[in-house]
Amino acid sequence: MKTNQTRRDFLKASALTFLASGIACDHIFKNHRAPNFVIIFLDDSGWADFDPFGDPAYETPNVNQLAEEGCCYHNFYVPQAICSASRASLLSGCYPGRTRVFGAHGPKARGLDPQYATIGEVLQKRGYKTAVFGKWHIGDQPETRPTARGFDESCGLMYSNDMWEFHPTNPEYWGQYPLQFWENGQVTIERVTGKEQAMLTTWYTEHAVDFINRYQEQPFFLYVPHSMPHVPLFCSEKFSGKSGSGLYGDVIMEIDWSVGEIIKALNANGLEENTLVILTSDNGPWISYGNHAGKTPFREAKATGFDGGTRSACIMKYPGKIPQNSTSTSAFCSIDILPTLCHLAQAELPENETDGKNVWNLVKGEVGAANPHEYYPFSTNSIFEGVISGDGHWKLHLPHAYRTLVRAGMDGAAGEYTTKQIGLSLFDMQNDPDEKVNVINQYPEITATLQKYAEYHRNKFYPDQTIND
Repeated sequence: MKTNQTRRDFLKASALTFLASGIACDHIFKNHRAPNFVIIFLDDSGWADFDPFGDPAYETPNVNQLAEEGCCYHNFYVPQAICSASRASLLSGCYPGRTRVFGAHGPKARGLDPQYATIGEVLQKRGYKTAVFGKWHIGDQPETRPTARGFDESCGLMYSNDMWEFHPTNPEYWGQYPLQFWENGQVTIERVTGKEQAMLTTWYTEHAVDFINRYQEQPFFLYVPHSMPHVPLFCSEKFSGKSGSGLYGDVIMEIDWSVGEIIKALNANGLEENTLVILTSDNGPWISYGNHAGKTPFREAKATGFDGGTRSACIMKYPGKIPQNSTSTSAFCSIDILPTLCHLAQAELPENETDGKNVWNLVKGEVGAANPHEYYPFSTNSIFEGVISGDGHWKLHLPHAYRTLVRAGMDGAAGEYTTKQIGLSLFDMQNDPDEKVNVINQYPEITATLQKYAEYHRNKFYPDQTIND
């Protein structure tokens, strides 16, 4: 009896201690300001469009400064190099094969199924104010537009800016759907013309700055998915002709200005030290448009599984957490952003199954940090095309067709593609980032391992797709 009484007293004391500890931890947590997150997501920007990565003829001082104050990531990937698929992957932390969001969705498309939570939704539950100012493109139905998907405030286009009545090759089809400008769930401009397109970058930026100014006292998630430099290209009068290198340079310089305005707003409100800023692109350049397209040093471009399509330049800044003026060759993917932000915000992961993993140790450059993924898949539209090892060293292409440019267009006109085939191929991405030399015969064990991952992924997400050696 005495023993039981002693045990009950011990358990009671332990429970009170645990409760007190929980209250104390909760008090500390509530009084600790959670970090802010800003994601600036460009559309079709080339890996080499900005000075930290390439050598453009125009100046990008604000992006340069962001790089000097943060880290340039040279091996950042998206799982599919096409608009809607890439955006859904970023916001949901899921592979396209899971969400079935492939390619680029048109007007009135349902887009990302609400069963897959977005970054906005998970951070809203954590008490964040959330906003998206820019191109949405992951759903154009009431239940899939921004206001229903975790964003308190929004403005912009529901899909790509070329899906309009002035489309260069198919105006009759797109003319059925007037390009509209939305704000907080309502259409505020029924018919967007070139005049409005020229103001998109400015409007998105002004909304972003205003949002920061109004919510400096509480944690926020600001997502700025610019419509540019996706064709058709437009910029405001203040940047017209400024680059001296054509319209594409003017557009990139205005985006650089936008980055600077957002950073200035953070600084002016004393938020710089507690804000993670991410700048990257949904995929590589749409090289069909020639002088209206960005540049990449890698093979092929947008809408292919080669690195010219799926590898995007990426810069992150988080003072005191990410080393300044640094460069990282660690490989990771856009699907990892959601779980990484959840880790930093101490927010719960979505209830639905996700594919991304917390890669904060890689992002902050921790010595010896390893990528938690065995592989990343890549695809184009609904075709699963291969896998890259989690560390980014090896890339296996399954046999598939891909498009390659024959002739580039000029001044807004599209060029011409042809279709080629690639057989089962292994590339050593550390020594051959251009994917030129197939080393499949030299590394049979690595090939077998990646084939095993590919077969697993195909069986799980693409069971109807046959893979031929």
